[in-house]
Parts: sequence; structure tokens; C-alpha cells
Amino acid sequence: MTVNDDKQTDKRADRRAKSSGARFYAVQALYQMEAAGQSADRVTREFELYRLEAEDEDGQYLPADEGLFSRLVDAAVTWQSRIDQATDRGLVAKWPIDRIDPVLRALFRAAGAELVTPQTPPKVVITEYVRLAEAFFPEGREPKFVNAVLDHVARELRPEAF
Repeated sequence: MTVNDDKQTDKRADRRAKSSGARFYAVQALYQMEAAGQSADRVTREFELYRLEAEDEDGQYLPADEGLFSRLVDAAVTWQSRIDQATDRGLVAKWPIDRIDPVLRALFRAAGAELVTPQTPPKVVITEYVRLAEAFFPEGREPKFVNAVLDHVARELRPEAF
């Protein structure tokens, strides 16, 4: 392996980490919008100013792609009805999206925002959001639930990818 190969590998890993961070923050922002009744503009600005790449109590930070973060929040708001309808069809009939955990709702909306646009392959989107579900719900069955629902949503929103 050459020095250039190492640099390319580092750049790809850095891009992946920033994309994962943007997804994590987008889920948090969508949750905050719903829980506090705040606008997308207000929450996006707050995250950009104070939360993206900010250190936590332990001096750690999660890098984030600010452009992806903004696109996810904007697309989730713009396409919320379409995303929610597709998610509803992936859920059990007696459990529409407005009855599920608000963190899961935010997660489905962020994932749906990526699935509405053809930039990221659906399998990558599903994998990334299942990982987020594992982070938010480390002891539960939610990651398997997220996988199943997002598989259904992806097949509906992006059938050409399957």
C-alpha cells in the first residue's frame, strides 16, 4: 500500500464518519423539532452554531457533514407526508407512525429523507439507520424493527434500486 492509498483510505473514512454524524444529528434535530414544536430553520441554525462537531462532557465530538445534515432536515420537512405515508405502510396496521416512539419517528423521517432522493444507495441508508437505532436503543428490538420497516420503505420509494 502506498502513501496515496493510505490518504485515500483516510479521506473515505473521514467522509463516512462525517456522513454518519450528520445522520445522527439530523435524527436529534427532527426529534427536537417535534418535541419542542420548533421550526426547521431554528433547530438547524441551533445545531450548526452549537452542536455540530461540539465537544461533549468527555471532550469527545462526532464530526458531521453540515451540508448533509441540512439537506436531511430540509428533505424530511419537505417530504414528511410522503415519508410518513410510506412508513405507515411498512408498520403494523394498528401502529401508525404517530403512535410509535418519537425517536423512531425522527429516525424514519431522516432515513426517508435520504430515500426520497437517489444520492445514497438504499442498502447504505438502511445500514446507517439500523446502526443509529442500535445507538439509541442498545438493549431493545428496535434495530430489527427499523431494518424491516426501512426495507419496506426503500422498496416503495426507490423500487428501481432493487
